[in-house]
Amino acid sequence: MSDQFNKAYIEWCRFRVMKQYWPRIQVCVDQLSDDEFWWREHESNNSVANLLIHLTGNLNQFILSAIGGASDTRDREKEFSERRHSPKAEIMRNLSEALEKSDRVLSNFDPGRLLEPGKVQGRERPYFEIISAAVEHFALHVGQIIFITKLKTGKELKF
Repeated sequence: MSDQFNKAYIEWCRFRVMKQYWPRIQVCVDQLSDDEFWWREHESNNSVANLLIHLTGNLNQFILSAIGGASDTRDREKEFSERRHSPKAEIMRNLSEALEKSDRVLSNFDPGRLLEPGKVQGRERPYFEIISAAVEHFALHVGQIIFITKLKTGKELKF
């Protein structure tokens, strides 16, 4: 791969998460009451709050740890089992901080290293795959957040 393509790929990933997905999350969360933020139809479903906690954990593990070298302290099971009803502002602040740090890690990442192996969740994977998995994962859950927001508010969000 060319250095120009590698750099463009990283910039595209950063753009998608920071300029498209994150603003959509913010719009959705602003539409939801505290009860709607923690609402789940069934115990096997996730609330918007749990999805945001999960996205924070995933960024911490995939970007900050696997690429940035931070310690991996993720407790994935707790991301889904959390029921404390922490305030929206706290959960959004935690995600915002993880996003800002992740964006900084990716902005400083040498694009020439995309094919080099990194390690995440006990597996060695090329860095481009780690980054791709994180972006794809983020997009998947943003779609769920948008769906839940539309379901609870009845509003057309016009993204």
